[in-house]
Amino acid sequence: MLGPSALRPGDRVAHLRGVQLLDGRTTDLTISGGTVVGTGTPPGADVDAEGWLAVTALGEPHAHLDKALTVDRGATRLNGLVEAVEQWHRMLPGIDGADISDRAGRALRQYTAAGVTAIRTHVDVPPDGDALRGLRALLELRDALADHLTIQVVPLISPATPLPVVEAAAKEGADLLGGVPHLAEDPAAETARLLDVAERAGLPLDLHTDETLDLTPGLDLADLADQVIARGFQHRVTASHCVRLSMLPPERLASTLDRVARAGIAVVVLPQTNLYLQGRDHGHSVPRGIAPVRPMLDAGITVAAGGDNLRDPFNAVGRGDPLETASLLVSAAHLHPHEALEAVTGGVRAALHLPAAGPADGAVADLLLVPVQSLTSLVAGPGDARVVLRAGTVLARTRTESATALPATAPAATGVPAHPRGPEGR
Repeated sequence: MLGPSALRPGDRVAHLRGVQLLDGRTTDLTISGGTVVGTGTPPGADVDAEGWLAVTALGEPHAHLDKALTVDRGATRLNGLVEAVEQWHRMLPGIDGADISDRAGRALRQYTAAGVTAIRTHVDVPPDGDALRGLRALLELRDALADHLTIQVVPLISPATPLPVVEAAAKEGADLLGGVPHLAEDPAAETARLLDVAERAGLPLDLHTDETLDLTPGLDLADLADQVIARGFQHRVTASHCVRLSMLPPERLASTLDRVARAGIAVVVLPQTNLYLQGRDHGHSVPRGIAPVRPMLDAGITVAAGGDNLRDPFNAVGRGDPLETASLLVSAAHLHPHEALEAVTGGVRAALHLPAAGPADGAVADLLLVPVQSLTSLVAGPGDARVVLRAGTVLARTRTESATALPATAPAATGVPAHPRGPEGR
């Protein structure tokens, strides 16, 4: 019987024996037809998973694969949002579809090795030039990898993009339509334009919303909710970022979130990139720049969390690991580790409207296996080993090794503290 570490990418798993769940129970899982089932003897490997924990595979609900891994091209100064946009627009004319495909493929290998089986990526549709080159490159990559990974592609429409180009992008075969109304002179009009196109194309919508801490203009998210309700918009709607809501007083925030919940809008929070971009113009009392996650959860809103940009002008760091996002939700958004993990697993699948996955009867067998550790240790990540299953087939296997000169156990006590305490006891 194989152990998880002996599995190879492409292996099909039929049984996981003695695997541990987050609630501490030990159980056997049988996988058939890509689904966890209670009984049966399907073909595939019989795996001795004793000492391993099984959780729902990770997801990335908001990436920018067309921008990924470009931070070292040209100036690498630290940017606010406006400066990042300007730097990217200077780079964009020299980037073609082959360049995007190459970097996106490398980024996807990082995501999948971390445990990601589903990802939604935005891709710029600029107002001029070969506007659809990035979109076409990522749609081709999506289709080529469909047997291995769920990829949703969202054309990111600039307010300056002419309507015929927007219409053309919507007809290319994208999964959703996206945009950045907060960068328009009239955000409400831009939201209405994108809703119009999405309605005609029959596409869901995922908008960059309230990606600023400035409360002077109106709230994009409140306007989006009102327009969705007034139209009776029949397709799914996602709002990403929403950091301006963190600046609202409690009463106004509660009213806004009530409208969002009634509109059925899912919210994607992006702690790493928003911490990187926001608050640079504050000399003191610098705001965190993270959407108010706790009130959103309390309002019954579907919340997912993502990493957003990966080592590009909008975020110089990141490792393509949703556990890094979950860890930030604990430290910066004050979520419980269980809630933080849910935001990068089940919350992602709900926001992406994918069927439930995980180690439960009837769920899709998208699983992350790690050597047994506590929930908090898992969220802290990354651990020394990961095995990733997509529909019961091994998508990735990662193992890291470290060695130090430190002794395996602490030195014997001598009765003398190594660091004597001072008068305050420390």
